[in-house]
Amino acid sequence: MFDLIIRNANLPDGRAGFDIGLAGGRIVTIEKRIDATAGETFDATGRLVSPPFCDPHFHMDATLSLGLPRMNVSGTLLEGISLWGELRPLLTKEALVERALRYCDLAVTQGLLFIRSHVDTSDPRLITAEALIEVRERVKPYIELQLVAFPQDGYYRAAEGAKSLERALDMGLDIVGGIPHFERTMEDGRRSLEALCRIAAERGLPVDIHCDETDDPMSRHIETLASETVRHGLQGRVAGSHLTSMHSMDNYYVSKLIPLMAEAEINVIPNPLINIMLQGRHDTYPKRRGMTRVRELMAAGLNVSFGQDCMMDPWYAMGSADMLEVGHMAIHVAQMAGIDDKKRIYEALTVNSAKTMGLEGYGLSVGCKADLVVLQAADVLEALRLKPTRLLVVKGGKIISRSGPRIGELFLEGRPASIDPGRDYVPHS
Repeated sequence: MFDLIIRNANLPDGRAGFDIGLAGGRIVTIEKRIDATAGETFDATGRLVSPPFCDPHFHMDATLSLGLPRMNVSGTLLEGISLWGELRPLLTKEALVERALRYCDLAVTQGLLFIRSHVDTSDPRLITAEALIEVRERVKPYIELQLVAFPQDGYYRAAEGAKSLERALDMGLDIVGGIPHFERTMEDGRRSLEALCRIAAERGLPVDIHCDETDDPMSRHIETLASETVRHGLQGRVAGSHLTSMHSMDNYYVSKLIPLMAEAEINVIPNPLINIMLQGRHDTYPKRRGMTRVRELMAAGLNVSFGQDCMMDPWYAMGSADMLEVGHMAIHVAQMAGIDDKKRIYEALTVNSAKTMGLEGYGLSVGCKADLVVLQAADVLEALRLKPTRLLVVKGGKIISRSGPRIGELFLEGRPASIDPGRDYVPHS
């Protein structure tokens, strides 16, 4: 007796027409035909079943605050930071919780069940930390929310930046964050990374740094981050987010840098939507694309995962909690349009991000947790092309979200009566 059987499923590795049996919160079997009963059955009808999407880089304390207290007129990173500084004194715990819960509702419908959020600790009131800790507990049954203590205004640059970060960790935030390129000097940036990695090592915590989010090729804090990672034995537990300056670095330096990052087992988190929007703002033409060297980093064996970063906040007026939108942009910006390229992009939204986040029991194989999503697409390539409807979202073997397929009706003489974009436009093999 199974809790749920999903029949006629296509799998991310290309296998088609499989049944998936879920019981006791785990995937119990995956086979061509399960001859058994279940509390509930869902026919995927040849559509893709995937492990849930993961977002390893987001700012939930700022989400859905667009227009408060005013709009970002220039659309730049620096005006966004300035605007957040205006909004921060006006924040209340109640409003922060309400906006974050609304975002999590949307995330569930998109099959996004694992999120790492940076939490601004620059305000000594730390109501952002209080609010997100409450949200973490309230969404625990359906979303795993990891919280990064993030000194938005700088570990040293903010008046009480160092003390506030340590207090936030004492309150129960999960990960040590930082922003070395926003310190007043390159030297302060280097010192901040030394301090933050030491704190992480002493507390036994992971590290996730906003690192070199700039067009300046001389912003090379990733070098220090990798070195400190090795020094403190933090290999595999450190993430470098953004790394946009690598887009502008000379190739010789990068040829030395990437092996150092590989030695440190740095997890790399580009944010394609935000990077393409905010970088290159001082350029006329040619204009830099702004995203880090995804293809080269993947080729060197580094774990690359993609983050959404923002949705409807001071930095980014768009966003939809859809990690396939993130992957869709990554294909274009990284110019990774080949079949194998796109498969790697999909992995960066799922299994790679799960590795970055240190998730246990994640995946779509027997013994993994019974967390999965059914998409209105035949395979991962079509999922990235279509950004399709999530027909079913399952957590712990229980259905937590269901959506009807997107079907367009036509009233045209001599043409079909309806169109299913996930079936009627599948490319020839």
